[in-house]
Amino acid sequence: MAYLTDRKRATGLGSAKSGTHHHWHMTVTSVMLLGLVPLFVFTLGTVIGEPHATVAAYFARPFPALVAGLALLVGFVHFKNGIQSAIEDYSHGLWRKGLLIATTSLSYTAAAVAIFALIRLAL
Repeated sequence: MAYLTDRKRATGLGSAKSGTHHHWHMTVTSVMLLGLVPLFVFTLGTVIGEPHATVAAYFARPFPALVAGLALLVGFVHFKNGIQSAIEDYSHGLWRKGLLIATTSLSYTAAAVAIFALIRLAL
């Protein structure tokens, strides 16, 4: 027989006080991607199939490089926040912590590699 108060039984089951903050970040990155993805597709679409020198010259200009960099960076941050939400909803315990660390590391690593590749291409 356990003598637990209602408060003690509910500890860990209520609000973590971060849901609004997380939702706001997801909304902001979604709205940013709403404008950036079409711009990225249209700027990248003009150089698909072109030789490397043409693509490098195209991304040496500031506007296409900036659009590509922002789209990649915001996309990976949005991915990190979205997968974090899914992991927090559907996994528990040590498995949850490991998945959160792995996906966060993957997201930031992929963003860094993408930005580095874009800088190498532009310079």
